[in-house]
Amino acid sequence: MSVSLIFKIAAVGILVTILNQVLKHSGREEHAFLISLAGLILVLTWIMPYIYDLFLMMQELFEM
Repeated sequence: MSVSLIFKIAAVGILVTILNQVLKHSGREEHAFLISLAGLILVLTWIMPYIYDLFLMMQELFEM
């Protein structure tokens, strides 16, 4: 995992947090929830290959 991916995840987290707070204070809780969900899905799509590689390594490790 590269350091740039960690910085991307942190940037998305900061951006989602700011947008979430702005939308909640303006009375648009539904939009704030959708922004949070979109940020979560985006980050999960970025880290999914690493999770897949982890499971493959675990399978190779415990393979008999």
